[in-house]
Amino acid sequence: MAEDPYKVLGVTRGASEDDVRRAYRKLVKENHPDLNPANATEAEEKIRAINAAFGILGEEDKRRQFDQGLIDANGEPRRGYQRAGAHAGAARPGGPGAEDFGFGDIFSDLFGRGKGGAQPMRGQDVRYTLEVDFLEAAVGSRKRVTLPEGGVLDLAVPEGVVDGQTLRLKSKGTPGLRGGDAGDALVEVKVRTHPEFRREGDDIFVDLSVTIDEAVLGARIEVPTISGRVQLALPKGTSSGRAFRIKGKGVNNSTTGQQGDQIVTVKIILPERVDESLAYFLAEWRKKNAYRVR
Repeated sequence: MAEDPYKVLGVTRGASEDDVRRAYRKLVKENHPDLNPANATEAEEKIRAINAAFGILGEEDKRRQFDQGLIDANGEPRRGYQRAGAHAGAARPGGPGAEDFGFGDIFSDLFGRGKGGAQPMRGQDVRYTLEVDFLEAAVGSRKRVTLPEGGVLDLAVPEGVVDGQTLRLKSKGTPGLRGGDAGDALVEVKVRTHPEFRREGDDIFVDLSVTIDEAVLGARIEVPTISGRVQLALPKGTSSGRAFRIKGKGVNNSTTGQQGDQIVTVKIILPERVDESLAYFLAEWRKKNAYRVR
């Protein structure tokens, strides 16, 4: 019978997913057979137990089943419970039709049971979360990620990466055993919001505040874009809410190869204080030029 996975990893039942991952990586690093050549056999046994424990606690569904008493420390259904998806005739674990995906023999092939001699074992993938600014995601950047155990990863954030996208760094995960390949690092990107820009697909949207005289008389106005400021020719008589498209000033999506546009929406802002001359002019103008908008 395998040990309690919480005890193996040295975490409490209330431990977070990050705590479980940190404990797992720490134990794998400490007990790696290549770092313990004098006790390689014992180290392999420990690694086997550590991986089995992480196989349960590192997966949300299996951890929930273990906490509810539905499966044991080997990942097998406890007596009296039928594994979901098993045949109706499977009354107990090991009976006819019962699925077998326990962790008791998970390393049998890796360690060459019945085949003579151990074989290489690939390292585990590890997961991280990286927060980036809106512009860093839109135009691309280089980031250095500091790992919980103190190491660092240099990461190229590609142009056009979206919130929630996962980047894979080959061979940056847990080292393999006996010459096996290292696992990968999977980095989930979280994009912070921007005070001016918002993104829809590969298009960038921005609101442009203009004065009443600029809207009426027209003007050339500087507009911010993700790649710098550009000039926008505002025609005479521009209404609040009118949108202008600036071609090619959106996101250059490195994944799809598409180039987005920037959509500029005009908002007319009145002065904080409407003086008497402006009020008089508009009152006189309205007498002769009143028009309906609703």
